[in-house]
Amino acid sequence: MAPGAMIRAALLALALAPVADPAAAQDTGPLLILDQEELFLRSQFGQRMREDIAVASGELAAENRQIEARLVAEEQELTDKRDTLPVDEFRALAKAFDEKVTALRTEQDAKARALSRSSDEAQARFFTRVAEILSQIMRERGAVAILDQRVVFLSAEVIDITDVAVSRIDAALGDGTAAGPSEPGRPEPAEGAPTPPNTPTAD
Repeated sequence: MAPGAMIRAALLALALAPVADPAAAQDTGPLLILDQEELFLRSQFGQRMREDIAVASGELAAENRQIEARLVAEEQELTDKRDTLPVDEFRALAKAFDEKVTALRTEQDAKARALSRSSDEAQARFFTRVAEILSQIMRERGAVAILDQRVVFLSAEVIDITDVAVSRIDAALGDGTAAGPSEPGRPEPAEGAPTPPNTPTAD
């Protein structure tokens, strides 16, 4: 299931009873809507998570640049030796260099994918932590469900609780560090792994 769908499903799970038609909610209580993206972006907790991810992304990008610079230097050194080494020896060195480049690229690609996954996981952890706060707002309003605003096309009685939810989450959790260990989530995808330089080959 896609990350957005997972989060939307978590919000839908807050419903006290299933509502197939938003208009049907008028018989029992208001239908609450929420901008889940704004909730994550504007709350202190969500902002802190995004900052953690941005830092991790920057660190990976810097590491990629360092690796690329080192490989370029090694490639140049190998190229300079090309005319002074026997062909078989140069080919062996070139093959070893190529294998090194491939291994490094695989390793950095794996780090980038892990960072991207942690971004999605951070949002999932965020909504798990704030679910009880959203549920409390729902009970206070006598509502039957909280839905993401993107799934509601038209309803005669809807109440957007995004602003009040942000305020409640900030008051209850702050940036999320006081209530528990810092979340290592990282929602910004890292820059791609460095493009390896061309491996010199023997004639």
